[in-house]
Amino acid sequence: MCVPDSLEAHNSLQRGRTFGMVHKYMDKHDIAHILDEIGTLLMLQGENPFKIRAYHNAARALENLEEDLAVVVKEKRLEDIPGIGEKIALKITMLVETERLPYYEKLKKSMPEGLLALLNIPGLGGKKVKALYEKLKIKKVEDLVDACKKGKVAKLAGFGAKTQENILNSIVKIETYGRRVLWWTANRIAKPILEQLSKLKEVKQVEIAGSLRRKLETVGDVDILVASSSPSRVMEWFTKQSGIDKVLAKGPTKSSIRLKEGLQVDLRVIPENQFAAALMYFTGSKDHNIKIRGRANAQGLTLNEYGLEPLTGARKRKTMTKLTGKKLATEEAVYKILGLSYIPPELREDMGEIAAAEKGKLPTLVEEKDIKGVFHCHTTESDGHNTLEEMVAAAQKLRWQYLGISDHSKSSFQANGMDEDRLFEQVGSIRKLNKTKKFSTYVFAGLECDILTSGKLDFPDSVLKKLDFVIVSIHRSFNLDEKTMTARIIKAIENPYATMLGHLTGRLLLKREPYPLNIPKVIDACIANHTIIELNAHPMRLDMDWRLWHKAADKGLKCSINPDAHSTEDLQYYRAGVNIARKGWLERQDILNTLSLAKVKAYLKIR
Repeated sequence: MCVPDSLEAHNSLQRGRTFGMVHKYMDKHDIAHILDEIGTLLMLQGENPFKIRAYHNAARALENLEEDLAVVVKEKRLEDIPGIGEKIALKITMLVETERLPYYEKLKKSMPEGLLALLNIPGLGGKKVKALYEKLKIKKVEDLVDACKKGKVAKLAGFGAKTQENILNSIVKIETYGRRVLWWTANRIAKPILEQLSKLKEVKQVEIAGSLRRKLETVGDVDILVASSSPSRVMEWFTKQSGIDKVLAKGPTKSSIRLKEGLQVDLRVIPENQFAAALMYFTGSKDHNIKIRGRANAQGLTLNEYGLEPLTGARKRKTMTKLTGKKLATEEAVYKILGLSYIPPELREDMGEIAAAEKGKLPTLVEEKDIKGVFHCHTTESDGHNTLEEMVAAAQKLRWQYLGISDHSKSSFQANGMDEDRLFEQVGSIRKLNKTKKFSTYVFAGLECDILTSGKLDFPDSVLKKLDFVIVSIHRSFNLDEKTMTARIIKAIENPYATMLGHLTGRLLLKREPYPLNIPKVIDACIANHTIIELNAHPMRLDMDWRLWHKAADKGLKCSINPDAHSTEDLQYYRAGVNIARKGWLERQDILNTLSLAKVKAYLKIR
C-alpha cells in the first residue's frame, strides 16, 4: 500500500480519547509520528539537514522496531538501534515515560499555529511550505487561499500556475473531507456508546442507524436509536458523558452532541412499538426510502418513522387490521407487509434492491465467517511493523487456513522494497516455516510488485514465476492521463504471472482522489486474463468501489478481500472489506478467499 501518512496520522479520530475511553499509552507509532513532525519543524526553521534527517531516520527505525518499545527503553537499549543516537534516545525515553516532550512543545510554539496545517495539502511538502512562509509570509490556510487567488503563488520559483490551481482545488476538497469521517473510525467510536447505552435499565433496544449501519465508506455523523419509555433519563445520561466537546441540541426525544474529536452523534429515543419502523426509516438512504414510501402509498399505506399505517381515508387492509394495537417487532415484518423480502442494511441504496426483494432474488451476501484467509500482507521485510511469524501467529488466532505475504518490490524504495536476493530469502523462510508445521495457518509466498510507468512489472517473469501469487500495484506516477494510465494497467494485467490487481484507482478516502482510469475497460481486461481485482480493505482505500462490484461480478470478475495489512492489528481490516463486498452484492462464490486452503492452492497452481 505504501501510504506515507499512516491511517492514524491522517485522521486524528483513530487515536486518543473517545466518549470516556482513555488512551492506553504512547506507542512506537505515536512517537515515530512526533519524531517525523520534529524533523519537519526543524526543516521549516532552516535547521541543519543532517539534524533533520536524524529525526526522520529515527522515526523509521521506531516504525520497524520488532520488540516492545517499553522494554527496550527500560533496558536502556535504544542506542543499540541503528538510526537512533544518544540525544534522540533521551527524547524517546521521556515520551515513553511521561508522554510529554518539552522540546517538541517548544518547537511547535515557535512556529505559527496554522503553518503545520499546510502540510496536509497534497503537493505541499516541507520545502514548499517553507518557501511560502519565507517568501509570501503565509502562516495559515486562509493566507494561502488569498495568495493563490491573487496569483502570487504561481510566480514563486518551483510553483507555477498549475501548482497554484491544484493547491486551490485541494483546499476545497479538504474542506469537504473535513465534514466526513472514515467508517472504520466512526464505528470504533460508536461501539462503546452503544455498549454503555445498552446497560441502562431504561433502554429496551438500541441500534446504530444511518450511513454507519449501511456501512458507507465515510459518514457525516453517527445516528443512534433507542427504544425506551423514559426518554428524559436517557437524554440526561447521554448529554453528560465525558468526551463531549459540546451539546448541540437537547430535546425530550432527540439530542445531538459533538465529541472532542469533532464527530457529531445524534440520539433519538423511540417508543418500543415504533422502534422497527423507525430503525428502517433512519437506516435507508434518501432514494431507498422514497421508493419504499412510494410502494407503501401504492398499497394504501403510509410509512414513516412512527410506523406503518393506513393512509387517511383509505380502507384498512386485513393484514393491517390484524396488527392494530400490536408493535411491528422487526424490520422483517415491515418489509413483509410491503411484499418484500428483508433487505440487508448495506443494500439500502436504491440500486435495484427493491426490485430484487420483490422477486425474492436478493443475493446471499458474504459474511465475515466465510473468510478463510487473506492476501496482501506486509512484514518488516518492507514497510510492515511485524515479522513474518508474528503475522502468521495473528492469522492463526483468527482461525484462518492461509495467509498471503506480499511485501513491496524494489522500486518502492520509500517502503523498503525488496530486491531479488531479499525476495528469494523471504520465500525460502516461508517455505521452511510451512514445513515445520509450527502454525496451522499455511503461508503463501507472494509479492506486491510495482507497475512501472511503462506498464512493465518491477521484476522479470523468471523471478515472478517462483512465487505463489503476485499482486500488481501502482505506487507512483499518478498524474498520467486516462488513456495512458489505462494502457499501463492493462499491460501489467496481461503479464501471465499477475494474479491480482491491487488498489485499482489509488484513491485514499478523504485525502486523495482516484487517478483517471477507464475502469470498465480494466475490468474487462481482468476478466479476459483471469486476473482478480482485490477489494482493498484498508479503511482509507476500500478500492474497488462498492458501486462497481455488482455488475463486474455478474460479468465474471473474481474478487479477493485483502486487508493491505502492515501490522498484526491491520489484519482486522478484512471486516471493512466484507462490509464493502456486501454493499457490492457479492456472495461467497464471487470471492477467492472464501475458498478452502486446498481449493486456493489448486486455483493458484492453475493460474
